Amino acid sequence: MTDSHSSMSPTSPQAAHTAALIEQQIQHLLVAVEHELRGAAAGMNELALIKALQRPPWELLGKVSFNEPEKLYPVHFLLFHVLYRLRDRLSETGESLRISPLNIRLEAQRVISGTGVPDGVDGLREFYLDLSHYRLPEDAIHQMMDDFWAGRSGNGPAQAETRAAAEVLGFEALPPDFSSVKQRFRRAVMRAHPDRGGRTETIQRLNEAFAVLKAHFRHST
Repeated sequence: MTDSHSSMSPTSPQAAHTAALIEQQIQHLLVAVEHELRGAAAGMNELALIKALQRPPWELLGKVSFNEPEKLYPVHFLLFHVLYRLRDRLSETGESLRISPLNIRLEAQRVISGTGVPDGVDGLREFYLDLSHYRLPEDAIHQMMDDFWAGRSGNGPAQAETRAAAEVLGFEALPPDFSSVKQRFRRAVMRAHPDRGGRTETIQRLNEAFAVLKAHFRHST
């Protein structure tokens, strides 16, 4: 498979300069992300990792608009590009990296026979390793996020991810139907609204959990 940054063939000095700056940021992120994950035995969710990368000593990411997908997307994409590159590198040394917005963590390697690559959805790997997807039109971003949560392989989210999403919305177990999810989600968003003293990061986490459960029920019917 062609490596990620080779897909960005510069057509002008400006494009070459931009590609070089992005690659430089990626290299810094690779170091920072691995350091943060090695210090988090239980793993981190995507929002926690973004916040860690915003703080000293890294300060590799600027302010992020968590409630605006078109502004969050470039940060999300770059982070997941780094995660997939890191996962490929770790697989060569016998380590595995679990990649999910709700839990990103180092764990015992699971290898598909004959490939030497940790278990995962290859379609997502191909997408995030292609830097031409770093910039997308707004409508494509929303469609991409839907595809991401639904699973590009046509499968729903993993059971552990579904259970984690249910816990975010306050369920002790997987809810019986999607209507229960919608009711709980609406109540949680109302409580977390910034006008009531809530935080946009909390709403984004609720949105992620809702999307996971929506994908789960879509594939279980």
